[in-house]
Amino acid sequence: MILYFRNKFKRIAIVFSMAMFFLGCKDTYQRVGDEAPATIFPQGVAQNFTLTYTEVDEALGTEELKDSRVIAVLTSPISEDFDNLRFPYRTFPNGLQVDFFDEENRKSVVKADYGIIYSATNLIDLRGNVVLESHDGKKLEAPQLYWDRTNEWIFTQQKFRFTNPEDGTLMDGEGMDFNKDFSFFNAHKTYGLMTIKEE
Repeated sequence: MILYFRNKFKRIAIVFSMAMFFLGCKDTYQRVGDEAPATIFPQGVAQNFTLTYTEVDEALGTEELKDSRVIAVLTSPISEDFDNLRFPYRTFPNGLQVDFFDEENRKSVVKADYGIIYSATNLIDLRGNVVLESHDGKKLEAPQLYWDRTNEWIFTQQKFRFTNPEDGTLMDGEGMDFNKDFSFFNAHKTYGLMTIKEE
């Protein structure tokens, strides 16, 4: 009987020691001075932000508007500029809307609850209720979407819903990539009901 209590006492002591060991590993040290993480402030904050992207076919001879073409207009209630950092970026914490215009001046619209433009990589990260509507009525909905401006490529690994009124199709899936005019569309995984018209 004494041996039983002794073994039980050893087990309790071992469990208690291990619990003390793991609980003792918690870091409660308050970092101050050079050790503290730096608080990052934007170099500029703009309210009721509007940015117009334009392009010209030839070298600009004058500053007249007729010599350039609007390709996109970005609007947002607030824009925070962090372009002074080693890895520059600009955030849109209260959402944004981008109106795109093609060569025939047809408008497509992208809306999101939050956005980041990474200046160094030319990548745009859109988050929260992202909706992309093309000029011909095609609509893409996703919780997050990336747009590579250099390659004009859009992609996500999240769930999405794609509606194409031309074909009368509705596609749900997870993960996809496509070019900006939807002429190439690659869905990684599709599920649910998808209606496809036969020719």
